[in-house]
Amino acid sequence: MRIVVIGHGMVGSRFAQDAAARVPGAHVMVLGREDAEPYNRVLLSSVVAGKADPDGIALLAPDTDAVDVRQGVAAVEIDRGRRLVTASDGSVHRYDRLVLATGSAARVPQIQHVANPDGLVPGVSVLKDLADARGILAALPKARRAVVLGAGVLGLEVATGLAARGLAVTLVHHADRLMERQLGSSASQVAEGSLGRLGTTVVTQASVTRVVERRGRIVAVELSNGAEVLTDLLVMCAGTIPETALARRAGLPCERGIVVGTDLASPEDPHVFAIGDCAQPPEGGTGLVAQGWDQAQRLVDAWAGAPGTAPAARDDAAGTDRTNVVRVKASGLEVVTMGLSGKFEHGDRQLRAVRISDPAVGRFVEVVVHEGLLVGATVVGDKATATELQALYTRGLPVPSDPAHLIVRPIPGAAPASRNAADMADADTVCQCNTVSKGRIKDAIADGCDSVEDVSRATRACTGCGDCRSLVKEMLATAAGGTTKAPASAAGDSKVPALAGATDNRPALAGTREA
Repeated sequence: MRIVVIGHGMVGSRFAQDAAARVPGAHVMVLGREDAEPYNRVLLSSVVAGKADPDGIALLAPDTDAVDVRQGVAAVEIDRGRRLVTASDGSVHRYDRLVLATGSAARVPQIQHVANPDGLVPGVSVLKDLADARGILAALPKARRAVVLGAGVLGLEVATGLAARGLAVTLVHHADRLMERQLGSSASQVAEGSLGRLGTTVVTQASVTRVVERRGRIVAVELSNGAEVLTDLLVMCAGTIPETALARRAGLPCERGIVVGTDLASPEDPHVFAIGDCAQPPEGGTGLVAQGWDQAQRLVDAWAGAPGTAPAARDDAAGTDRTNVVRVKASGLEVVTMGLSGKFEHGDRQLRAVRISDPAVGRFVEVVVHEGLLVGATVVGDKATATELQALYTRGLPVPSDPAHLIVRPIPGAAPASRNAADMADADTVCQCNTVSKGRIKDAIADGCDSVEDVSRATRACTGCGDCRSLVKEMLATAAGGTTKAPASAAGDSKVPALAGATDNRPALAGTREA
């Protein structure tokens, strides 16, 4: 089976590896526009913040003759009648099945003088690929001030990262609150207060209307509220647009993205499929890499003859998408949302919501429970609680009958103060991005993996947001030292597992935790 994959990003590269390994007789040709190995785009903001090295975010390349990767070679034409793809180097590739994983492009708002005939004005940038990140890094030595446009997930990460590097940062956002798709007003206010303490000025209900340049470089921006802000850098984090140009030229139906069915095939051509940011499936696109990885797995499952699972079937009885988790990787600011978050209707009498808001220390926690399950949560400034709630949410575990017990701890000292691998059970999830359990990582280490890279290659842990890297290192160190520690026993009713990572800064609740 000749499979051509257009796009060599996080989704396209994963699909290619899995298809070559699992689809009988498959040979995979990958056309990648960037002249680089696939890398973790989720960590680009960490590169800007100085928390990750540009050369250290590469993903594992396929190690098989069944995958032929052409780096720096873009697809320029699709002939669906003859099932041919013409590439930018003049080569022509025949396919039995074509997978479009072209991703998305950064949206550049209409701003006066933001660009000249050579491209964006020097000092102005987006952050969509490694070249963008390297460009921002190159500009930092001479920069003292920065403006970040857009207070979504990426905007918060970039703003806090630049502030951590010592720049005076102004974060400009068009809506009345930060991350308006995920955060309600109270949570946004807590996050905004934390940003202020980190050295970032927040301007909401405004946008950048004009770039002021001098000697061919940005020196200031004008805002829609009439203010002028001096700056050496403007980083635009204003959302993305699915890359559909190639599909449109080929006559494939496109709306916002490339329209596909539940089988991820185009309704106009059963030989053409789309996955990742470029795709528009019936359930809609989330813009999260987890959805693209899920689509890649479903497509490989279908072609390999394995029993597949449609997205709707992955939801629970309450219609909750257990993959809908948004995590901000910001320097000094922890924000995690899942499921129902921000503004939601409480009309359903069986929805129960409890919140704690503590702006003085930058903490906000809200949980939403339905029929004994966690269906939503918003956490600002409390990483350990976010970890516990994410485990409950993604695994669909039963929760206490009183939702208040999800955001408070029992008497002081009754729970571990930090999350560590030794206190986790084998069934507990270490890598939330790829749903890799502690037991699976232990098995990989027992089979000879002696580095984080080896574990990543065997299990895919640490290839998402990277938060689990310290836990994997701890497990490797424990194995190398020959010491083990039994997992902590479950507390309370056996129907609710004890979750590692209770945080000492949650308010104490007298008595025992209801399980």
